[in-house]
Amino acid sequence: MPEAKYRRVLLKLGGEALTGTGGRGIDPHVAEGVAAQIKGVMHYGVEMGVVIGAGNIWRGRDSLARGMDRATADYMGMLATVINSLALQDALEREGVITRVQTAIEMRAVAEPYIRRRAISHLEKGRVVIFGAGTGNPYFTADTAAALRAVEINANVLLKATKVDGVYDADPMVNPHAKRFPRLSYIEALNLGVGVMDSTALSLCMDNRLPIVIFKLQQPNSIERVILGEEIGTIIS
Repeated sequence: MPEAKYRRVLLKLGGEALTGTGGRGIDPHVAEGVAAQIKGVMHYGVEMGVVIGAGNIWRGRDSLARGMDRATADYMGMLATVINSLALQDALEREGVITRVQTAIEMRAVAEPYIRRRAISHLEKGRVVIFGAGTGNPYFTADTAAALRAVEINANVLLKATKVDGVYDADPMVNPHAKRFPRLSYIEALNLGVGVMDSTALSLCMDNRLPIVIFKLQQPNSIERVILGEEIGTIIS
């Protein structure tokens, strides 16, 4: 059996990873596919934490444009990530993967409160830990929550699964001649204003020397391929 390049990882998923063709809500069959990918890497002895966004349920920026208070919009987004976390937990446990959801905003009836040492203990026991409700504070994105949790649990890498297969010098959806970067330094990524990750998350990873791999989730066995060290996206380090 090949050996995993990373022992402990934090996987950041967008909320859209759980949607079907409509782009909104949760498609159980799509969630099952994501769960199957995660299950596929567990036999390598990988310890995995997951942070999932809420773009399939709630987009705060749309409400901000209509005058909603920023903090209110952000809290609503944090609560929406818990819905996605529970959906992913259900899909994983139907695949036979033992899972825990921990939330930065306490809601003990449905999830554990986030406690760093308890999260690490779960990981060491082979459980997937899904971190919901962002950082628990407004004005921070799910990307920043993912970077923060990755640093806190001493992850070896932050994996960000997206719709595109890495970082480009232009939008590849618009420009078919856009160039993909196989590798970037943190400073280069910050100077480029990388659209797939915000500057706060990038700076946090840079300050703690946490490498980031940005890759396309929809490629076959993409999570497994990244964990085994195949360079299918962009590495920021």
